[in-house]
Amino acid sequence: MPLQVSDYSWQQTRTAVFISVPLRGVSVRDADVFCTENYLKVNCPPFLFEVFLYAPVDDESSKAKIGNDTIVFTLHKKEAAMWETLSLSGVDKEMMQRIREKSILQAQESAKEAMEAKASARREDQKYTLNVMMKIEEEERKRIEDMKENERIKATKELETWKEHQRKAEEHKIVQREEKLYQQEKQIEEERKKLKHKGLTRNSVSRNLATKGRNSEIIFFEKLKEDSIPAPRSVGSIKINFTPRVFPTALRESQVAAEEEWLHKQAEARRAMNTDIPELCDLKEEEKNPEWLKDKGKIEKV
Repeated sequence: MPLQVSDYSWQQTRTAVFISVPLRGVSVRDADVFCTENYLKVNCPPFLFEVFLYAPVDDESSKAKIGNDTIVFTLHKKEAAMWETLSLSGVDKEMMQRIREKSILQAQESAKEAMEAKASARREDQKYTLNVMMKIEEEERKRIEDMKENERIKATKELETWKEHQRKAEEHKIVQREEKLYQQEKQIEEERKKLKHKGLTRNSVSRNLATKGRNSEIIFFEKLKEDSIPAPRSVGSIKINFTPRVFPTALRESQVAAEEEWLHKQAEARRAMNTDIPELCDLKEEEKNPEWLKDKGKIEKV
């Protein structure tokens, strides 16, 4: 059974209550402190301290300090007033049990609210973090899009500048070409004028010379014509001898080795035929030649 601590001391002001509870060998690890607005308990085996407060206190702002075998409580009153006593008087066991149960329920509700508030705060933090990340990603995406757009505009300007430069260069080439053509036409026109002037001068000189020396010129041209006519050629004949060939193709188009082999085979075949057939013995040599028979057949057919 725990030992009830009764040798405690307390002091107060209009806004706070200070309670000093001596506990030998108390440590932060072993002490179990429970405080609500109407109930305060310290369980530190084998000691137990509890008090049913005279008036409500703010348990969230109240504090407990453990050290030197003593626990010092600083309880902030909800209403600024001086208390007559620290604990309620005339409290029986049933009332104490109700206060304990009520305090436990209140503590559970407070813990639940705190947990919900903590979870809500965590969700808000996550939501805020997500919004911040989305904002950062949106800014990064916008920065990349702006960079791409700037690069596109820059590339477009460079392309337009290059096209303008090419157009001006082409126009300059066209101007130079036209200028060159103009100079050539001008030069040709000048040459034509010079030639025309020389032609007129030559014609006038020729007319003057024609009236003076037409007879001598006619004699000169007749003599030149007689000298330029060559003598008649002498008549002669040229004899051409062709290489005798069995085949109708020209020698440059034939294959001599293959032709000789073919002729040799034909001669062997004819000799074999002559020896096997007695009726061919009375024929002449050219009458046994297939080519001669072929040509003779063509002649008879015609």
